[in-house]
Amino acid sequence: MELHGTFTAMVTPFQANQEIDYLALKKLIQKQLDAKIEGLVPCGTTGESPTLNHTEHREVIAKTTQWAKEINPHTIIIAGTGSNSTREAIELTKSAASDGADYALVVNPYYNKPTQEGLYAHFMSIADASAIPLILYNIPGRTAVSLSIETIVRLAQHKNIVGIKEATGDLSFMAEVILNTPPDFVLLSGDDNLLLPVLAIGGRGGISVISNVFPRETGEITRNFRKGNIQEAKSGFYKLFPLMKAMFYETNPIPVKAALYILGEIENTLRLPMTALSEKYFQKIRDLIQEFQTR
Repeated sequence: MELHGTFTAMVTPFQANQEIDYLALKKLIQKQLDAKIEGLVPCGTTGESPTLNHTEHREVIAKTTQWAKEINPHTIIIAGTGSNSTREAIELTKSAASDGADYALVVNPYYNKPTQEGLYAHFMSIADASAIPLILYNIPGRTAVSLSIETIVRLAQHKNIVGIKEATGDLSFMAEVILNTPPDFVLLSGDDNLLLPVLAIGGRGGISVISNVFPRETGEITRNFRKGNIQEAKSGFYKLFPLMKAMFYETNPIPVKAALYILGEIENTLRLPMTALSEKYFQKIRDLIQEFQTR
């Protein structure tokens, strides 16, 4: 399976009683695949994975994989299986593999603040134990620690570590990663507002938040770029750009859940410590959606 395109970082919809809304999740999956999105990423940051218990975490990955593959067997499933406990990350990764996920997205271990050697040992241990390939997830703003270029280069030598989701916001850093890793090592943008620049420096696509809301339009950016339709990719990128920025008015996934609620697709319910979007931003997002839909 070629790891190239737009992969939606799926929200986990909750009912008003805080239980997972699997009916809404199934409808969201159908929406994504009707829009020809290349893949889905359940149980990442956008999926509120820190608030899911282990049973829920495994169920969301299993159901997302099952339902997506029933609609389109070629859908790529990148399961979020990271943890600040190496042992727990191994368990989650093994479970995702057994449920049919194609890749595991493994975030830097948060809170512990390991050294670079600790990060290296963490990811190598998971890669050694995993039956599916790993994608590293470098997001220091969430984890308080960042993979260095040297550590990424070392990890890229492992046959089971095939790429990285880059959310440092540093294009120079990303260019160094691409320059110093094997040609088949995949870099994916972790920030929607950098999707087009990341494609321009050699990234293969992105793991996207805004594609929850407008999957077809987001996917067309990477598809047009790959086909050489640069002007079309640029036009689509700038059309979505205000909404890409709006998805971070407050901490993700607060704004994207509000946007999906505005579209009538989910309840505007999050689990504490996440809270619903403040009213001043809610109206701004409503206005941006209306403006986007009328262009």
